[in-house]
Amino acid sequence: MKDRICVGAIAGSFGVKGEVRLKSFCAEPEAIDTYGPLSSEDGNSSWDVKVTRPVKNGFAARLSGVRSKEAADALRGTRLYAPREKLPDLPDDEYYHTDLIGLTVFDTGGVELGRVKAVLNHGAGDLLEIAFKGEKQPVLLPFTVANVPTIDLGAGKAIADLPDGLLDRE
Repeated sequence: MKDRICVGAIAGSFGVKGEVRLKSFCAEPEAIDTYGPLSSEDGNSSWDVKVTRPVKNGFAARLSGVRSKEAADALRGTRLYAPREKLPDLPDDEYYHTDLIGLTVFDTGGVELGRVKAVLNHGAGDLLEIAFKGEKQPVLLPFTVANVPTIDLGAGKAIADLPDGLLDRE
């Protein structure tokens, strides 16, 4: 999946003429239709996408081949992927979430702590969900330069400087 990046998701239909409500995960949300055609997660379906206008929590958009409300509703929850080569290159201090998932996490002393399972964002910034060795539950680490000063994608590792109390259990 590293050759494709999730750039959005279909939240359902918009209106009765086959438009979809589209959530964009792009840094420039309105640019989502410039990376197409976009495909489903399994790669079995793809669509040319045309954003028609902004709507609450996203955009109204037309997808090639989708002509009815029922067809648009059937795509609800579909995540949309773009080929990596169509996406912009990122500055040195920015990363596509898919590149962070699976990194081995080490502390600043070189001790392996675990692996990045997911990258989450609930509105206040990115969080790394890390499956720590010896912990039953994953730990959420704010993805900041202070907490994660080093990312080495080539080596597949991240260096974490854990905040005091992060792994304390009551």
